[in-house]
Amino acid sequence: MTERKEPSTQNALKVRARAKRSKPAFVRPESWRYDKFSVSWRRPRGLDNKIRRKIKGWPPGPSTGYKGPKAARGLHPSGFEEVLVHNVEELVKLNPETEAARIAHTVGKRKRGQIVVEAKKCNLRILNVKEVKTPTEEEPKPEEAKKAPAEEKTKEKKKEEKPKKASKKAKTEKEAEKQ
Repeated sequence: MTERKEPSTQNALKVRARAKRSKPAFVRPESWRYDKFSVSWRRPRGLDNKIRRKIKGWPPGPSTGYKGPKAARGLHPSGFEEVLVHNVEELVKLNPETEAARIAHTVGKRKRGQIVVEAKKCNLRILNVKEVKTPTEEEPKPEEAKKAPAEEKTKEKKKEEKPKKASKKAKTEKEAEKQ
């Protein structure tokens, strides 16, 4: 028999993406019939269940035939293996060529900043960090730029406003003062 050639990681990622497009959305059996059932997948266990028995005309259920290539399983779409990081010590152990860090959601702001700084030093990729642009001194902040024209408009409107008509009570009070 001929041996199968192992696909490269990038090629495997492309194959996985192509297979994912043709994979159906697996919905919970009878979720379209009853409002009390959510559409999130639940394994059918009944004796007569049509999806479990793979009856023609019923939606498909998950099976091993929908798996992606073995080389691409568990990889991030960027091609790196995801590693959950809680502190700087765990970050230092990573291989920058094959692994990318994902900072745990329980990590606070201060430690998250330390992890980001250390990752830049080690040339590591962090998957869940948003790049924040710091405004330079020459460029005005967008908030200030928006406020300035708005303030000018409100000043102009105040100048253009006509004086309000006096109420009946005010008129009677003025007449009483004159007498």
